[in-house]
Amino acid sequence: MNMSAPLTADRIKQLQEQKLKQLLTYIHQNSPFYREIFSSKNISIDVINSLEDLTLLPVTHKEDLQQGNDDFLCVPKKQVIEYASTSGTLGSPVTIALTENDLNRLTINEYNSFKCADGSEEDVYQLMLTLDRQFMAGIAYYSGLRKLGAGIIRLGPGVPAMQLETIQRLKPTAIVAVPSFILKLIQFAKENNVDLNTTSVKKAICIGENIRNTDYSFNILGKKITENWSIQLYSTYASTEMQTAFTECSQGNGGHLQPELLIAELLDDDNQPVPPNTPGELTITTLGVEGMPLLRYKTGDICMYNEEPCACGRSGMRLSPIIGRKKQMIKFKGTTLYPPALFDLLNEMEEVLDYVVEVYSNEIGMDEVLLHLLPLNENKASDNRIRAYLQARLRVSPQVNYVGVEQLQKIQFPESVRKAVKFIDRRAKINT
Repeated sequence: MNMSAPLTADRIKQLQEQKLKQLLTYIHQNSPFYREIFSSKNISIDVINSLEDLTLLPVTHKEDLQQGNDDFLCVPKKQVIEYASTSGTLGSPVTIALTENDLNRLTINEYNSFKCADGSEEDVYQLMLTLDRQFMAGIAYYSGLRKLGAGIIRLGPGVPAMQLETIQRLKPTAIVAVPSFILKLIQFAKENNVDLNTTSVKKAICIGENIRNTDYSFNILGKKITENWSIQLYSTYASTEMQTAFTECSQGNGGHLQPELLIAELLDDDNQPVPPNTPGELTITTLGVEGMPLLRYKTGDICMYNEEPCACGRSGMRLSPIIGRKKQMIKFKGTTLYPPALFDLLNEMEEVLDYVVEVYSNEIGMDEVLLHLLPLNENKASDNRIRAYLQARLRVSPQVNYVGVEQLQKIQFPESVRKAVKFIDRRAKINT
């Protein structure tokens, strides 16, 4: 089944309820974690017959996965083909074990995603991301593109000079990259008098960072890219645990749910569903996963959803850009902030070339914000403009630490990380 044949809302609900029943039977029989939960809470899976009944079931937290990772495994280890892991942004990494069937499901997921983002066998994609270090997305993009029949250039992350040389030599029609790196590529091209608009690239699949505001307009990152490079941007959101992606179509009005692969709920602090266009924590139930299926798993990501039919013809849920991660919320001098809002602010500033946001607890346990900034010019006038802008936009003044290129590189790329660190949380564990 793929997204080229859109399902009606009624058919989506019918399909998901059928697959939910299959999942409950499967994890009751095969998952040590869920079998224990059902037993200890006296839960009968026979009473769960509709999506509305999901609220009768407990939620699963990231801590459950971190503390009892192997208890989620539903197959003998000899059936595990691939071990992927999370990046460990919110604590210790979690390992997700995939069977051959899970890898096939992952392929279908990404095939659907590229089709949704107007991909075809005529395209050639340059992958500007890691395909090692247990990074599930890398293997997903590669296998999805193979199923699509598109050409693939596995170049890996970073190195603008090599990326640009390869674009000029092999002429890809599309790139898959982190948006902030696309900006670095644009800057490198400018410095070397290369007009990217004359290259073969016509579209970009943007991963790992928001390029839109919650009203789906481009944020400053999206604007900076499109103002300098006339390419179509497609935003995508995924996590290792869900083994599924939400990808935009050409309408750019939210990431489309793949209903045959995932049930998505947005929940309030009492684990009750929120209405459309209301912030809630994305909570997912995987469908068709064999190795490590998850039931009502709280991702920690805060976003909104829309259920109105899309102009592209697809029905079902569309997900807004991520507003922030619940555990990364900052309470700073009476102001509530999420890191993506700070990133947008810093991306707006011409005086700031790059940055890392650090949060820590002061001596009385309150949140403090320290900005490590790579300035365009390190002088008093620039410092005054930066501090005045921060004060005007935030109404509060974070601490500022100016750093050079090498120093910032060391902060952004500590040993073993897969992507640039933009947010460091050093708060006491009680706050994280």
